[in-house]
This record gives sequence, structure tokens and C-alpha cells, in this order.
Amino acid sequence: MRVPTLTLAAAGVALIAPATLPGAAAALPPEVRSTAHGEDATAAPGAGQRPGPAPIASRDVPAAVRPERGATAPSRGRPAVTPPRTRARTAQDRAEGAVTAADLLAKVGTCAEISHGRYRTDADSPATVPVCGASGAVFWKADLDIDCDGQTTAHCNGQADPLYSPGTAYVQSDGRPLNAETLPYIVVPAASSRWSPAGSGVRGGSVAAVVYRDRVQYAVVGDTGPSDLIGEASYATARGLGIPAGPSDGGVPSGVTYIVFKDSKVDPIEDHQAAVTTGERLARQFVTDN
Repeated sequence: MRVPTLTLAAAGVALIAPATLPGAAAALPPEVRSTAHGEDATAAPGAGQRPGPAPIASRDVPAAVRPERGATAPSRGRPAVTPPRTRARTAQDRAEGAVTAADLLAKVGTCAEISHGRYRTDADSPATVPVCGASGAVFWKADLDIDCDGQTTAHCNGQADPLYSPGTAYVQSDGRPLNAETLPYIVVPAASSRWSPAGSGVRGGSVAAVVYRDRVQYAVVGDTGPSDLIGEASYATARGLGIPAGPSDGGVPSGVTYIVFKDSKVDPIEDHQAAVTTGERLARQFVTDN
């Protein structure tokens, strides 16, 4: 994060008024004090009043270079001195919607297994991950492998990803494959005797809330994978969660929760804003009902 700076322009005061006592300079007029506390700095000053300082600006900047998979993603630091109003909004600022990661994680502490067997997270790992049922949703906790399949882009292509495939199980409204670099989507296992996603109301375009640490990323079901593996999402999903997104060295080995809302659907599937709006509504319902 770029650390915000605040510049108080005091030049010219001595030219406007006669010399003042040292103590008088420390007292700011009400308008300046209000602006310093984050109130409207655009209102025109009244007669005899000096304009307040420029408001503080801050923004998160995603890291361009990430450590290899398995490493802990760096936490986003905060300035040493932050107005209380900004701190109060921090948890919500880190989620796409008003429902926080903590709200969702509090509802998935126990698992009512609905899968007839468990999944592996990688080809050489043991099968330890069940699919769990809840009111209005199914969920699982796994790793996050990067899916860069679909449209060829700067970061998702055959050169960057040795396992790249130009197609996705579900396609855009124009018939083209999904764009993994720009569209947050998740991958579900192909139907098998272990679990049939469609039997649980999970299909292409279903809405998911993907949770990692204190972040929530809304996504759609956009692709299918091997019937015995689970824990995969698009390049854009990983970026939204602050996870290294490189197709060959990105992802994280654990700590990701996938919550898919039953019988939900975004149409067209590439409309991410619709996924966020629907996801926020269903996430709030999920928190209320579980």
C-alpha cells in the first residue's frame, strides 16, 4: 500500500495578517478541523475562512510479483496513524460485499458430508476433502490451484501454463470460452459416484463466495476438472484474494473455503457485477440461515 501523506499549506499567512502570538497559530478554525477529520473538503469556505487541507487518499495496490506457491502472501500494511473511521471500515473494504470473511467462516466450522467419499487436492496427495452441505449452499475447504484455461491472454496462454487448454466447460454468451485472467470463476469436479454437482444445484454460472483469510471473492462456476480432484479457481479469482496467480507457480496449498449457493445462476455467465450482487444477497441469507 502506498502510505498516504498530508501536506498542510501554510505559506502566505504572514502576508494576510499582522504577526500573531505563537499560541494563536495552533488553533485551527472549525472548517479546517472538520476537513482534517474526513468531512467534506469541497465546500467553499465562508468569508474570512481559510480552505482546509486536501483529504487523505489511500488505495491498495496488488503486488505485481508474488512468492512461489506455498509461501505466505504478505499482509497489506496500514499507516501507523490511521483515523478511527478508516479502521472501522477495514474489514468491509477487504471484501467485495458487505458480508465479511469472518461472517462466512463462522458458518462453516462443521461439515455435514454430502459427498460419498473424499477428494484429493493434487494428483499425488491423499483424499481428505469432503463436500459439505448447509442451508442454501454446499462448501468445501481446500487448496487453490490456478486455472488459466479459456481465452488466450497475456498471462494465460500455452507458454505461461504448460497445462493450458483453450476451452472451458462453460462459455460466454457469445460462444467464446471464459477469460480466466479477467473473470473470477471456480472449477468443480466432474460428476461421479462420489458427488454430482448438479444434484446439489451446482451448475455452470452458479454463484460462489470464495474466502481466503480476510478476503471474500464472488465468482461463478466456470469450468470442470478431474472427478477426483478439488480446489481450483481462475487467475482472476486468485488475484482478487491476494493469492499468487502465476499458472505454473501460483496458488496456495490450503486455507481456501469455497461456498457455492444452490440453484443460483448468473446469466450471462461473464457478468461479474451480477455475480457480486447475487453473491452478496445469497451470502447474507446464508449467514442468517446457518
